[in-house]
Amino acid sequence: MKTEIDKYLKDLFPLNRSITGRANRKSLKILQNIIPLKIKSVKSGTKVYDWIIPPEWNAKDAYIKDSNGKKIISFKNNNLHLMSYSIPCNKKMKWNDLKNKLITHKKLPNAIPYRTSYYDPNWAFCINHKQYNKLKNSKGPFGVKIDTEFNKKGSLVYGEYLLKGKSKKEILISTYICHPSMANDCLSGMILTALLAREMSNLKLKWSYRFVFVPETIGMIAYCKINEKKMKDIDTALVITTVGGIGKIGLKESWDKNHKINSTIETVLKEKKVNFIKYPFDVRGSDERQLSSQAFRINSATIKIEKPEAIKNAKSVGVEVFKTRKDYEGS
Repeated sequence: MKTEIDKYLKDLFPLNRSITGRANRKSLKILQNIIPLKIKSVKSGTKVYDWIIPPEWNAKDAYIKDSNGKKIISFKNNNLHLMSYSIPCNKKMKWNDLKNKLITHKKLPNAIPYRTSYYDPNWAFCINHKQYNKLKNSKGPFGVKIDTEFNKKGSLVYGEYLLKGKSKKEILISTYICHPSMANDCLSGMILTALLAREMSNLKLKWSYRFVFVPETIGMIAYCKINEKKMKDIDTALVITTVGGIGKIGLKESWDKNHKINSTIETVLKEKKVNFIKYPFDVRGSDERQLSSQAFRINSATIKIEKPEAIKNAKSVGVEVFKTRKDYEGS
């Protein structure tokens, strides 16, 4: 199993996922090697409640060069360097102008921040603080190139897999697919959910289980809108997020703290003698927000790894587990 997980991590890790794009399609196709996932799409411009599916975004290249033409920051070295949904750019810039387009984290000097700008046309580079200081001390002007495209005729894609049980009532298990090269925050949930579905396919089930792989927030909103009638068969839900990091298992309860989904998960964790943290529902988080909204009121618990211990160690933060694709592939 470990060898298999390593293989899928290596296949999925380099892909520049976002809320739309070719990398999402490729990621779902890789997961089809685990389960017979149905890949579905929602066209850009489609209205889903009071949200609109944005143009499909794809990045070809992005970099910052010094005055000698040497690339100091490169998207091809680490796709986290480019803020997701950055607009195209091709210009020479002085340091005083460029520094306003750089995102860094002083308290985690080795970490590359992860940032997005889905609905605000903008661009930026995310770099660790050591790289920031290197740029600051380099000779300008700097050459900035961002080669990205926005396709209004594109789409948002998601994956779905239904395991039928004796009952038509369903338990929905979801995870998100929209983060780029981060092993914990995205890939751990994707791979675990796919492997869980495969294992459960060998069981005789009382309930039916619907596994959904969506871009976070906008993807689940779109899924709920398209499948409104189907959502009435959902009895309860489990959202799987960051389950590969360092720390304790975290159980975020559903909006009704007395619901069976909470007590069931807690019982299993105790039986397995798993050290875990339990905390109440709130509107911050992942797709439990959409499932728990007034339109659906589905009791949705969330499983994740709590990260106080990880934050203390910059090397274990999801974005910095591996600094480059080569580092990962050689691990």
